[in-house]
Amino acid sequence: MFGVTILGNNSALPAYDRHPTAQLVTLNDQQFLIDCGEGTQMQIARYKIRRSKINHIFISHLHGDHYFGLMGLITSMGLLSRESELNVYGPSPLLDILKLQLKVADTRLPFPFHFYPLEKEGLIVDGKKFTVETFKTQHRIECWGFIIREKKSPRKIDKEKTLSLNIPAAYYERLKNGDDYETKEGNIIKNEDLTIPNTPPLSYAFCADTIYDESLANKVKNVSMLYHETTYLKDLHERAADRFHSTTIQAAAIAQKANAKKLLIGHFSSKYESIDAFLAEAKEVFDNTDIAVEGVTYRVQ
Repeated sequence: MFGVTILGNNSALPAYDRHPTAQLVTLNDQQFLIDCGEGTQMQIARYKIRRSKINHIFISHLHGDHYFGLMGLITSMGLLSRESELNVYGPSPLLDILKLQLKVADTRLPFPFHFYPLEKEGLIVDGKKFTVETFKTQHRIECWGFIIREKKSPRKIDKEKTLSLNIPAAYYERLKNGDDYETKEGNIIKNEDLTIPNTPPLSYAFCADTIYDESLANKVKNVSMLYHETTYLKDLHERAADRFHSTTIQAAAIAQKANAKKLLIGHFSSKYESIDAFLAEAKEVFDNTDIAVEGVTYRVQ
């Protein structure tokens, strides 16, 4: 299962029961937290998410609505006697902030804590079944986006055929990578007779706070789902530019240029009590758009 659960969909100020940015990405047995605005751990409890399953946290930038909940979450993990390691990725000054908070509170974490500063675009996590890349966005301060991708073997096992031919299970990984099978008698069974093509790997791109920047389309090209901030409706495009944010139709234009399969929009300004118009405007440009609603999980497919 590959899905994105929205924990916070608002911008700087919590309003109208909308919370600052935070998302939980689930990819099979892995859970990733992207950004951790104020109140994130309350949202985690509200939606019955297990803190212990979160092993990677990615912080896009150091505006408070994207990380003020991080220290509270880390401290809670310690109070709950977490033992498994926690990996945090973010702008390098974040480590100094966390160290200071831990020091003045005389807090000792009972689990291995690893911090990885974001310094250049490219691969930052290379797991057995997934990868995570980072890329820069154009905001008022240093800001990063993230792409989580599935890893898949090129081929899938045709179990009916492999069982009928007594192919040992120990050989399946080689079959998935395209190898032929040689029997004890020296006969070659072609790979295409034992496997079928695998489905393409899925991907999710989180495009953090940014001014409208067409170069982002190349960085998130062909992703299965793109999240792009839409702080304002289209009539406030000048305000969006002044504050290094984007509008509905600008986010939709990036999705269109990137050839994304689906667009998810969020980071709504607190000036709007209703966010219904955001979806309508984005759909004018990119029809396959969803609005990020807190508590909802959106499947990446």
